[in-house]
Amino acid sequence: MAALVIAEHDNGSLKSSTLNAVSAASFCATDVDILVVGFHVDAIASQSALIKGVRKVLQVDASHLADHLAEPLAAQILNVANGYSHLLAPSTANGKSVMPRVAAKLNVAQISDVINVESPDTFERPIYAGNAIATVQSTDSVKVITVRVTGFDPAVSTGGAASVVKIEAVEGTQKSSFVNRDLTKSDRPELTAAKRVVSGGRGLGSGEKYQEVIVPLADKIGAALGASRAAVDAGYVPNDYQVGQTGKIVAPDLYVAVGISGAIQHLAGMKDSKVIVAVNKDPEAPIFSVADYGLVADLFVAIPELTQAI
Repeated sequence: MAALVIAEHDNGSLKSSTLNAVSAASFCATDVDILVVGFHVDAIASQSALIKGVRKVLQVDASHLADHLAEPLAAQILNVANGYSHLLAPSTANGKSVMPRVAAKLNVAQISDVINVESPDTFERPIYAGNAIATVQSTDSVKVITVRVTGFDPAVSTGGAASVVKIEAVEGTQKSSFVNRDLTKSDRPELTAAKRVVSGGRGLGSGEKYQEVIVPLADKIGAALGASRAAVDAGYVPNDYQVGQTGKIVAPDLYVAVGISGAIQHLAGMKDSKVIVAVNKDPEAPIFSVADYGLVADLFVAIPELTQAI
């Protein structure tokens, strides 16, 4: 059996989520290949070839693939899918967009958000916002999988010597077109890959207080910035800060939750963090049920004091 991992990248660098998907693929099949689709992606293909455990890198390079639209990407995957028992992609916005299309075209069921591989045909995935784990067995000839990256350690990014095979792009049905992309540029680490995350919730009261209280602490410890859905919905911070079931799934070494009550959807996005620190004035807040360290205090007093003490 052989597995194919769909590389996640920005045409400039390989995303770390690809390494987690490669790790998951190694539990599914004896041979693991990577598909790199994009425009001017020679460097991405070379970087992928260095990943330990990868047998081969398939590179598809064409101008109409530069913007990673789901339709043309799905066409490239389907073009090379024959011969693979497993097709895997990180459970990111891109992966969630393209893999259901691939599964539909292959007439198989997609297996979403896999966190553990019991055997090549049996997988574990969270349900009910992570409050239960379902064990799913698939009898489909091809398993189409999205991988929750927090469930697998990343594969070693160096030491491999995979061959790179260039493949001609195929034309797919393009019912959508790229218009523009608004990117939030920051010198901070990417939220889903950060080792430390500081998140703020509705308890902050405003976007100004978020900047005044949360940002200095994150600066001191070199952390990425996160937020609860309530804080995002209230307009305190942009949508891409949101941590939770409907936001980003994170599992940093340190997660600091400030003024976050701990709704189920938020806990689903961060409860796999190695160390969780919660600061909330409500001693009954659900966030304390998953916290390794909890402080019942006024965040407007405690966090500035903590920041100053570091």
